Amino acid sequence: QVQLVESGGGLVQAGGSLRLSCAGSGGTFGTYFMGWFRQAPGKEREFVAAISWSGGNTYYADSVKGRFTISRDNAKNTVFLQMNSLGPEDTAVYYCARKTPGSVRVSWASGYNYWGQGTQVTVSS
Repeated sequence: QVQLVESGGGLVQAGGSLRLSCAGSGGTFGTYFMGWFRQAPGKEREFVAAISWSGGNTYYADSVKGRFTISRDNAKNTVFLQMNSLGPEDTAVYYCARKTPGSVRVSWASGYNYWGQGTQVTVSS
């Protein structure tokens, strides 16, 4: 059974940094696209970043481009999200997810079939 467990969230001041981790188990981790999404209170879940199975291709939402970096270590079944220059608008629960093979767009939440439980990121102004 596939399991994804996020960690690394917390409270940080505006301008600070956090590094999220997502540890996967129960599947061939290194053969899947992985993504990060976030959901703020009262808002829909939104795409943050995605990475191809090899790590050779990365994708970002415009709102985080240049500030966030997604990476992965397939030997450790882990995907990371380095978040710099955080602002209050980045406050949300962050989820990692495994993309369904063949789904078209990396930015569509409907294209991911396994999700972690989420980790809270709170940025104070």
